[in-house]
Amino acid sequence: MKYALITGASRGLGKAVALRLAKDGFAVIINYQSNREAAEDTLKQVQEAGGFGELMPFDVSDPQAIEHALEAWQAAHPDDYISVLVNNAGIRKDNLMVFMQDEEWNKVLDTTLNGFFYITRRLLKDMMMHRNGRIINMASLSGIKGLPGQANYSAAKAALIGATKALAQEVAARKVTVNAIAPGFIATDMTKELNEAELKKLIPMGRFGKPEEVASLVSFLASDEASYITGQAISINGGLYT
Repeated sequence: MKYALITGASRGLGKAVALRLAKDGFAVIINYQSNREAAEDTLKQVQEAGGFGELMPFDVSDPQAIEHALEAWQAAHPDDYISVLVNNAGIRKDNLMVFMQDEEWNKVLDTTLNGFFYITRRLLKDMMMHRNGRIINMASLSGIKGLPGQANYSAAKAALIGATKALAQEVAARKVTVNAIAPGFIATDMTKELNEAELKKLIPMGRFGKPEEVASLVSFLASDEASYITGQAISINGGLYT
């Protein structure tokens, strides 16, 4: 059985990725922090489609919680390891920098950037030892282009792209690939408060993307066919200039 861990998989992009990787034959580990009902719904949909999955609650910004969760998982799966990690968990706390509070800055970086570091470091050793692994980091258009009101979010996502490129070089010889995906405007809970009608005018394709379209790219990067692709930040944004 091949295992894939998706952080922040209870809804939105994470949910779409979990459903797609389950369809691809992975046993998916659905991480969530607090929304157990949504996570259970994701798991139910995985199982109804004939896939395998389990829940793994922890806060990605808490290294001790990560350690406890993964220790328990490994004790229950002594002969297995997690070969695919999708670092999807992230939050937004938008504000102009002149008004931005310390908590708004720190919480966004703690979740997106520190979360990537804590959990990736924890799983890397097994991937390298088995000489097989896929690390896929969910970045953002905001991390490439920068968006006003998102200095915290843009900083976290841009740093994630830089870390992706550096780590890819560290582990390539061990056949572990590390890539980032930078979605543009995707129709999820995170973008529902945006003015879609106005923003669509900026997008050459004239629409927001679908979570399933991002999940398809994750599926490819997690596959054997993508074994020579590493250190890349791939945009999926309908042609929006970056």
